[in-house]
Amino acid sequence: MADITITAANVVKTSADTITGTAGETITAGMAVYLKASDGRYWKAQADGTAAEATVVGVALHAALAGQPLTIATSGTINIGATTAKVFYYVSATAGGIAPVADLTSGQYISSVGYATATDGSFVVKPSVTGATV
Repeated sequence: MADITITAANVVKTSADTITGTAGETITAGMAVYLKASDGRYWKAQADGTAAEATVVGVALHAALAGQPLTIATSGTINIGATTAKVFYYVSATAGGIAPVADLTSGQYISSVGYATATDGSFVVKPSVTGATV
């Protein structure tokens, strides 16, 4: 499998809790993000970077350029596009990407983003950061 193919226009909040912050870089709707302690901004999460970069807080609900406001789903249900039902998804090695656990390789951090409940794109955001690597 590969990263979920997300069509930004299809990312919709259905019953999710959200937070609002400032983007540290260009973010697209549907990307996994983390909060960078040094600047207090949200950046694309990735499994093959540092432990901090793998500390996912949620999924971006819309696009934002660096310095712009960003709304992030931190828990609950969103529509994220094509998914495989009953599959857990994790921070990908691709910055901002979301992938099934089978895609993680040696040395990458294991940080769950959430799970798909159906093939219609229903996705439960439930970040879980282990700090462990594959």
